[in-house]
Amino acid sequence: MSGAKDEILNRIRAAIADRPERRPIPREYAATAPDGTDVVALFAERAGEYRATVQRVGEAELPAAVGAALAARGAHRVVIPPGLPGAWLAETDVELVRDVPPLSVRELDALDGVVTGAAIAIAETGTIVLDAGPDQGRRALSLLVDYHLCVVQAGQIVGAVPEAIAKLPATRQQTWISGPSATSDIELNRVEGVHGPRTLHILIVE
Repeated sequence: MSGAKDEILNRIRAAIADRPERRPIPREYAATAPDGTDVVALFAERAGEYRATVQRVGEAELPAAVGAALAARGAHRVVIPPGLPGAWLAETDVELVRDVPPLSVRELDALDGVVTGAAIAIAETGTIVLDAGPDQGRRALSLLVDYHLCVVQAGQIVGAVPEAIAKLPATRQQTWISGPSATSDIELNRVEGVHGPRTLHILIVE
């Protein structure tokens, strides 16, 4: 058995002996957005192209903006992560359901939406990244409900994907969101709300 194995390995070595030597893969792609890029404006534009609703608000306007967004949605009960700042919700009349202890799938599915923060946002791709931080909660919160209201601080927006990866802890669970959840069937008909919320509303706080 050992002789047969050695023969096979020797044949493989002989077959690949003339292959070029491995060389380092060049990674000279841009790691940041071009100089002078307004990353906040670019993020708002790209996220809007993904059919997300995007608003830019001042810090003092945030509680009113959250309340107005939930009222416009017609939401009555929304889930919030355990560490979501209470000040963000100071001007809303909806019932706030904290995910403590963790709600069941059935309970989450019965709610009207979720309000979260974000870990980081990427201007070039219009992407929000959640990493299960205190103001974001576990992945199920942003995947099972039909409406996601996400608060993104302007300072959390970076230009390009490599910048985001460098800032995100590799050990934390991540969810990358580029617009409402969507897919296409075999006839290329767009279907939204399959793998996550059908509606994404982003408030950029400046």
